[in-house]
Amino acid sequence: MMTDIKGIRDANGRHLSTVSRKDVQRMMKKGTITEGMIPKVHACLDALGDGVGKAHIIDGRIPHAVLLEIFTRKGIGTEIVN
Repeated sequence: MMTDIKGIRDANGRHLSTVSRKDVQRMMKKGTITEGMIPKVHACLDALGDGVGKAHIIDGRIPHAVLLEIFTRKGIGTEIVN
């Protein structure tokens, strides 16, 4: 998911590099994930439910964002895994 934000943040505002499907669902119930992030997360969860191994939320304003997400250890966005 290419967007204009860095990715998912925890309750303390810290960027999460990797998060599980269960954690994302818990964060939505608690209200940690809100507003415009909800449809992005739902799209990622749908992809995971259809058999995709990982889904990523990446800030497309960063040059070479996809390459940095895929080819660096920590990435620059948030990956959601099953």
